[in-house]
Amino acid sequence: MRLGLTGGIGSGKSTASTRLRELGATVLDYDQLARDVVEPGSAGLAAIADRFGAEILRADGTLDRPALGAIVFADPAALKDLEGITHPAIRERAALLEREAGPDAVVVHDNALLVDMGAHRAMDTVVVVDVPVETQVQRLVERRGLTEADARARIGAQLSREERLAAADHVLDNSGTPDDLRAAVDALWETLARS
Repeated sequence: MRLGLTGGIGSGKSTASTRLRELGATVLDYDQLARDVVEPGSAGLAAIADRFGAEILRADGTLDRPALGAIVFADPAALKDLEGITHPAIRERAALLEREAGPDAVVVHDNALLVDMGAHRAMDTVVVVDVPVETQVQRLVERRGLTEADARARIGAQLSREERLAAADHVLDNSGTPDDLRAAVDALWETLARS
């Protein structure tokens, strides 16, 4: 089964993903895949440096994510250019890992941009972890140290909450505690096992 798991930044998607892994799913973490395809020496990193300039590289040759983020989250055209470089490489890596998992695995595509990329259409089921925008902002400020303006810019750079929810087969409300979310994931797992 191909399960697409998504949610906006600060929604708690990672908590849901961790619980699905604990329950036996093979989780493809698209944040990790995005890091993998821009490792030093990769074609992805070279293309990003060509497009955005050497100032997005650290002295050790690794990607300076905050520097790149400052550019792309303030400029929708720059974000589209970045996605045009990284998305094809990420899709290719995910397809390889899914094949390696085998035909009987429950493969979770843990991807904040699942709907943005149109990848939700290829999933057997789509799960959205959802919280109100103000909760996202609060979490990004408190847990990640972003300013409120930076938090809102990152949220604004993603698909709207309504667009994600429109693509959902299942919604996990994460307005409660982490334990509440884990319990909701367990209930979903049981539902999926019966189908």
